[in-house]
Amino acid sequence: MREVAENELHENESTREQSLQQLRNWLAKNMDILNMRCDDGFLLRFLRAKKFNVPLAQQSILKYLNIKRTFPHLSTQLDLLDAKLNDIISSGYIFATPKRDKNGRRVVIVNAKGFNAKLYGSSEQAKVHFLTYEFLMEDPLTQMVGVTHIGNFSGVTTHHITNWKPVEFARVFKWGEQSLPMRHKEIHLINLPSGLKWLVEFAKTRVSLKIRKRLTVHSNAEELCKAIDPECLPQELGGRMSTEEMLNLWKCELLEKRETILKLDEITLLTDCGIQCKKSAKLKNVAHFLKHYECLEGSFRKLEID
Repeated sequence: MREVAENELHENESTREQSLQQLRNWLAKNMDILNMRCDDGFLLRFLRAKKFNVPLAQQSILKYLNIKRTFPHLSTQLDLLDAKLNDIISSGYIFATPKRDKNGRRVVIVNAKGFNAKLYGSSEQAKVHFLTYEFLMEDPLTQMVGVTHIGNFSGVTTHHITNWKPVEFARVFKWGEQSLPMRHKEIHLINLPSGLKWLVEFAKTRVSLKIRKRLTVHSNAEELCKAIDPECLPQELGGRMSTEEMLNLWKCELLEKRETILKLDEITLLTDCGIQCKKSAKLKNVAHFLKHYECLEGSFRKLEID
C-alpha cells in the first residue's frame, strides 16, 4: 500500500496532512456545500483519485455531489434493505468478489442475466451500481490500488438495452466516470454478442482515452482466466467459488456499511456554479447511439432470450 501510494499517487505523510488541511480549509469557506463529511477516509478518496492535486480534488468533490444533485433518482437512497435493490443484488447482477486480484484490487462482476429488465427500470439498475461503488470507495486500499471490472453479457436481451433513455444513458455514463473518485484499472468484457459491439464502441466515445485503453473483450472464460486469477472469479466464469457463496459474503459486507452509505444523502450541493467544465462536441456521439437505438427492435431481436 505504501509503495503504491508513494509511486502512483505521490502520497506520503507530509503531502497527506497538508492536502487534507487545504481541502478542509476550502470546504470551510465553501457556502455551496451543506453537511459535508470531513473525516480523513472520506476526503482521501478524492485526493487519491486525483493524485493529491488539491484543486482537482476540489472539482472532484463538486462533481461527485452534483451527480447526486442532478440524478437523485439514480444515486441516492442506496439502501440494501430496499426490497427492489435487495432482489437485484440477490439475483447476482452486481457484486464484488471476496478475493482481491494480484494487484490487491476488488473485482466487480456485472452479470446481465442477473438483472430482470422487464421487472425493474434504469433507476433501480443505476442504484445498485452506485451502492456498489459507494461501498468500495470507503475502503482505503481500494482508494489506492483501484478496481477491476468484469462485464458478463450472457443473457442480455433487448429489454436491457431499451431500459434507458439514450440521452440519459450517455450523460450518466460520462458523468459517472468524471464524478466518482474511483480508479478504474481494468475492464474486461465477456460473452459479448456481435450485435452489441456497436454499443461498446459508443461507450468508448463517452469515456477518457485512459479508460478506453484499459478495456479488453474476451471470447471465452478460458481467455478471461489468463487475465484474471480464477480465485477471484465465480464458477460460471472459470472460478472456484459459487456465485451464491460470493453473494452471501457480499451482502454481509454491504450491510456493515448500510448506515454510513445512507448518511451520504445528508450532504447537499446548493449550486453547480463552482464546477469547471471543458467544452466538447455537443452530444455529437449521442446521435450515433440514437441511430442504433431506433433500429434496435429489428437488429437485436434474434439475440433476445425469453
